[in-house]
Amino acid sequence: MKVAVIGAGVSGLSTAQSIYERYHSIVRPLTIEVYADQFTPLTTSDGAAGFWQPYLYDKGNIQETKWNKETFDHLLSFLRSPDSIKMGIFLQSGYNLCCEPAPDPSFKDTVLGFRRLTEREMQMFPGFTYGWFNTALMVEGKSYLPWLMDWLQKRGVKFYHRKIKSFEELAESGADVIINCTGMRSGELQPDPDLKPGRGQIVKVEAPWLKHWIITHNFEKGTYNSPYIIPGSRLVTVGGIFQIGNWSEKSNSADHKIIWEDACQLEPSLKHARIVEDWTGLRPVRSKVRLEREKIKSGVTPIEVIHNYGHGGFGLTIHRGCAEEAARLFGQIVEEKGKEILNRYCSLTVCSFPSLACLSWICCLLKYLPSTEKVVAEDCPSLSLVLPEVSSYRGVACDISGHVPHCFSAILDGK
Repeated sequence: MKVAVIGAGVSGLSTAQSIYERYHSIVRPLTIEVYADQFTPLTTSDGAAGFWQPYLYDKGNIQETKWNKETFDHLLSFLRSPDSIKMGIFLQSGYNLCCEPAPDPSFKDTVLGFRRLTEREMQMFPGFTYGWFNTALMVEGKSYLPWLMDWLQKRGVKFYHRKIKSFEELAESGADVIINCTGMRSGELQPDPDLKPGRGQIVKVEAPWLKHWIITHNFEKGTYNSPYIIPGSRLVTVGGIFQIGNWSEKSNSADHKIIWEDACQLEPSLKHARIVEDWTGLRPVRSKVRLEREKIKSGVTPIEVIHNYGHGGFGLTIHRGCAEEAARLFGQIVEEKGKEILNRYCSLTVCSFPSLACLSWICCLLKYLPSTEKVVAEDCPSLSLVLPEVSSYRGVACDISGHVPHCFSAILDGK
C-alpha cells in the first residue's frame, strides 16, 4: 500500500511516523512518501517558539483537549531519553497573566503543578490581577523536525521537494491513501471557507537571564494579541500579533514596534537584550481542527484522503494526538480494503484451488479480520459449514500465500 503525505511540518511528519509505527509490520509492503514545497528549517513549525500550550479554552471541542493531552504525555515520555536534547524537548515553568478573574483553562489537568498565583506573585506584574503558574514543555521545531525526518528516513520513508497541485496528481502516480497536512495551503487543494490565515509576527532575542515564560491574556483584544515572552534553549521569543485574514508573510516595522514596546513594559530587562531576528508566519485557523476521512470522486476509483489541518497557533501542542487519530483513520481504510480483497479472493479462489486449501487460507485471514466473517460467509454459503474442519490445514494456506494480496503477506507469513 502506498501512502502519500502532503506537508512536511510537524503535522505531516508526525502523521507519517504514527502510520509507520502502527502498520509497518501489518501492511506489507507499506510505502510512505512525503511531498512538500518547504522542508525544515523553512516551515511554520520551525519558526514557532515551540511552547506547549493550547488556547485557554477549548470551547466545547473536548476532542482537541484530548489530543493536546496525548501530545503532552507523548513528549513527556521522552524527557528521560538521551534523544530529548536532539528532539528539542525540555521542561519550562512560567506564568499565565490575566487582567481580570477567569475560569481555569481547559489544560489545567494536563500540565504539571498547575496553581493560581498568590497575591505576592501578582505584585511582580503591575496591571494584571489574576493568573496561574505551571510547568509545561518546550518542543522546539528547529530541533524536533530534523529529528522526525531522520527517524523516518532511517525507516525508508522517502521525501520529495515538490509542490502538489491536486489530490488527483498523487492518485494518478499510484497513491492508495493521501494524507493532507498542508496547513494554510489546504485551501488551494480543496476550497474551505472555514480556513483563514492568522498572521503572527515575533521577535527573537538573546536574553539568557530570562528563565520563565510569561503569557498575557487580554480578553478584549483576543488570543495572542497581548505580549508574551518565551525563553527557548538559545533565544527568547517575544510576541505577539494575531491578525485574522492577513496573508502577508513579511515582517513589518509597525508590528515590531508594538510587540517590542509592550514586551519591554512587561519585562523591562528586555531593553538590554540583543535582537536577533523578526519572523512572520501564517497560522492555519479554523473553528476546529479538520481531522477526517473523505472519498473524493475522480474517475472510476474514488481517492481516499485523510485531512489533518487547521491547528491554528497550537500545531506543536496538538500534533501527536492528531497524528494518532489520523493513523486510526488509516487503519479503517486498511480494514475496509482488506474486506474488499477478502470477498474478491473468496469468489475467485473457490474455482481456482482445492476448496479445502482455499477455505483454510480464508480462515487464516479471518483470524485477523474477524469482522469480515459474516460478509465472507454470505458470499460463500458453504464456508460456514466447513470452517471448523479446516482449522488444522493452515500449513496448506501458507503454501498458497503467493496468491495472497501484499497487504496480507505479513499476516500469513510464518503463521
